[in-house]
Amino acid sequence: MPAPQNPVPPPQNPYAQQPPPQGPGGGYGYPAAGIPSLPPGPPGTPVGTPGAPEGAGRTKAGWLWAIGGAVAASAIWASVLFATGSFSDEPSPDLAGYGYTGDLCADTSLTPFENAHFKTKASTSSKDANPQHSGAQLNTMDTMSCNVSLEPANASSADYSSTWMYNTVTLHKKTDPAPEFADSYRSYEKQETSARYTVENVPGIGDEAYLVTRRDDGSSSNSSYVILAVREGWVTYQSTWSSYASSSSTARQPTSTEVATMLKTSATETLKRLQSTRSR
Repeated sequence: MPAPQNPVPPPQNPYAQQPPPQGPGGGYGYPAAGIPSLPPGPPGTPVGTPGAPEGAGRTKAGWLWAIGGAVAASAIWASVLFATGSFSDEPSPDLAGYGYTGDLCADTSLTPFENAHFKTKASTSSKDANPQHSGAQLNTMDTMSCNVSLEPANASSADYSSTWMYNTVTLHKKTDPAPEFADSYRSYEKQETSARYTVENVPGIGDEAYLVTRRDDGSSSNSSYVILAVREGWVTYQSTWSSYASSSSTARQPTSTEVATMLKTSATETLKRLQSTRSR
């Protein structure tokens, strides 16, 4: 008997396990012969994305790994900055090339005073050294000072006079002195004393400089008091001239204007020497 032309297929078992999908030309996920396999990606990353062009999944995974590497490198660099204090809020001190010296007198220029016929007064004892210097290196600042006692070169033994030149230098390492520097000298003009002070700008020295001059009205003595203050970066310099001579003294005393010129000339040379101490 001939077989029917269109046999009826047997009913499918709904509980039968379906075989896994096969790749083109191969079975169970193995590539067919002649088709290269893709290199394994990072753990947990898909080889391909359904519906995406070939290689799209690998490109996305590569970008994710590149971003992750950049984040890791940034984290390492941040830890280095924290360890070295580069994230500190403290500003870096601008010392303008100046260095510390334990003997400021050795770098203080006395030439302008010598040219004005003053000389360093001879010491009377080993305990009374002239000039006198001191210095200290501290956590927040380095300080230096030099005190010199001077006398007129042509003064007689009967003349009585007292002349001092005081130099101080401070290297500020924690706080910028600029915001308060000008006012600290402008305040002299506000003093309510018998002595009057004038304060004026001095161009050409440091970042800013001021000259403070005392005017003694009605004084019968030949005296003068002049301050020259200079700031450069975080470095402050002050040179003070203080002189007194009795009215009977025969030695001529310089005027405040002459003293100001001497202080400016001395400061210019002294600061230049201090800038070279760092290279010693």
